[in-house]
Amino acid sequence: MKAYVFPGQGAQFSGMGKDLYDSSPVAKEMFNKANEILGFDITKIMFEGTDEELKQTKVTQPAIFLHSTILTACLGDDFKPDMVAGHSLGELSSLVANKTLSFEDGLRLVYQRALAMQKACEAEPSTMAAILGLEDDIVEKICAEIDGVVVPANYNCPGQLVISGAITAVEKACEKLTEAGAKRALMLPVGGAFHSPLMEPARTELAAVIEATTFNTPTCPVYQNVTASAVSDPIEIQKNLVAQLTAPVKWTQTMNKMMADGCSEVVEIGPGKVLQGLFKKVDRSFPTSSAEIA
Repeated sequence: MKAYVFPGQGAQFSGMGKDLYDSSPVAKEMFNKANEILGFDITKIMFEGTDEELKQTKVTQPAIFLHSTILTACLGDDFKPDMVAGHSLGELSSLVANKTLSFEDGLRLVYQRALAMQKACEAEPSTMAAILGLEDDIVEKICAEIDGVVVPANYNCPGQLVISGAITAVEKACEKLTEAGAKRALMLPVGGAFHSPLMEPARTELAAVIEATTFNTPTCPVYQNVTASAVSDPIEIQKNLVAQLTAPVKWTQTMNKMMADGCSEVVEIGPGKVLQGLFKKVDRSFPTSSAEIA
């Protein structure tokens, strides 16, 4: 069984998508439509922008989504997924890929999500940190003991967990986790505490937009971040997508569940190879590749 997976924030690079725009009429049409929907020239930033311009959440999220969904469309009949999943933002790309959402609705949701998250970040200074080389349960226990908001946010792979919360609480947790034997506790250059209770204003704002959007029955199951299990019911997909903003991304659990459910090959669609690397951390011999158009 073949799974297609879609990356999240952090995979962006200047020039992303230009090869698709130049080589495919389908891609060109979709990029032009995206500029209309967003009301600004995102293709110009994607193709020619600086790293600094691309790093803004309101640009990064739609840019990565566009690269992933347009590349999927360019695959045409070669795209035959048995299951899909996406890391954080990538979940929205996966929902367009399996036809739960239209491209247009998916893009609008991504942009609203990005703006809402940016606003939540600006309302309360917050951050994230990567914790390497500790068991998940030790990280969970230490975060629970810290005063202030700090929670596990991204279960990326065994021995790699990202925590999220208020700046002082994350700093204190990093100290304690280093004392507990973490190989590294690395503060991340992010705008705020994604996938933590501090994203509650964004969750509330996005919930209204998601509830007003049409969700169709998917062509194959999506393994959602919140549950790390296969979901095909549109109402459940909708509910999990709302919860995702303040809940942790259970990517380690998702990879294990996909493999347990018979996944024998993973193809990453979008910029970078981050997700392939995470699958290799679970099983070095597991077949992974990047999607390419002929």
